[in-house]
Amino acid sequence: MSGIIEFSGPVLTGADQERRGLWAVDGRLTFRRPAAAPDLVLDGWVIPGLVDAHCHIGLGPGGDVPEDVAERQALTDRDAGTLLVRDAGAVHDTRWIQQRRELPRILRAGRHIARTRRYLRGFAVEVEPEDLVEAVRKQARAGDGWVKLVGDWIDRDAGDLAASFPARSVRDAVRAAHDEGARVTAHCFAEDTLDDMLDAGIDCIEHGTGLLPRHLPRFVEQGVPIVPTLINIATFPDIAAQAKAKFPRYAAHMLGLWERRAERILEAYEAGVAIYAGTDAGSVIKHGRIVDELEALHGAGLPAGAALDAGAWAARDWLGADAITEGASADVLVCAEDPRGNLGTLRELRGIVLRGELVQGSIPGH
Repeated sequence: MSGIIEFSGPVLTGADQERRGLWAVDGRLTFRRPAAAPDLVLDGWVIPGLVDAHCHIGLGPGGDVPEDVAERQALTDRDAGTLLVRDAGAVHDTRWIQQRRELPRILRAGRHIARTRRYLRGFAVEVEPEDLVEAVRKQARAGDGWVKLVGDWIDRDAGDLAASFPARSVRDAVRAAHDEGARVTAHCFAEDTLDDMLDAGIDCIEHGTGLLPRHLPRFVEQGVPIVPTLINIATFPDIAAQAKAKFPRYAAHMLGLWERRAERILEAYEAGVAIYAGTDAGSVIKHGRIVDELEALHGAGLPAGAALDAGAWAARDWLGADAITEGASADVLVCAEDPRGNLGTLRELRGIVLRGELVQGSIPGH
């Protein structure tokens, strides 16, 4: 049963907003001191629970995983400070996670939608262009307001990355998703794919490694964010090495995208494109690596505070989730130092509070 927790340190209500005096009462945050004494006092810098904006709870390297494995994935993410996950595709319905108070909150996207035989085997609903709209409508109804398209992948006949679907099909699919009340995000590695997606009115881009200067004004004007998944992009050299003998053009392309990954994200950030943090955990990337992604964004040139914002306040606002506001669910982290100046402090959290319960941290006297 949730009681009263007092947070005695600085409270970061925004990337550049700080105040004092915060309590969790029966699972809800309040800035009004309760009449009763607290059951627990946590001292340190308080921030909202982190957001992993590209995560696959319920997927492993081979695709679908059993429920007990998905549960461990969710707990691993939670114990790293991720208290809100935007799912970017899973094989089975994972809404059961939403019924478990000890697991992170999750916004689901249904299954990936890919072109036939043009994606990882066993991961996606695979369709031809004429069936794309119907597939999008189905996945929009199966999820929590998001649909995930695989925008491009290797075309083995061409020997390089190529768009998964014709531009007209993508436009019709995005329009159908919007009709269903869902937003669309798309896996995009290549340069030209981004043009098709922007033309279609896409709502978000995953990876975005093909970002060029010509794209930047459109991203800003259309308000399209990027979730770079930099710790996933770090695997490109291995992919290129494995593909080089059979698909040398594809291998060279992937290596070139990897080499320019940091400068492209920094250019996007400096141009005013919204950047959000996502790990792509659940296939080749292990869960619980959100701090690695924040540090990778910082390493690409984003100020530490901006990198943190990409996985905290700004990300929550984008997803329509409360951060630290009066009456919000008490989903917060307690840090030993100001994480805006030292992202590393997120690796040694003093407390993780989810739905008003201390799920990890030290309890005085224990």
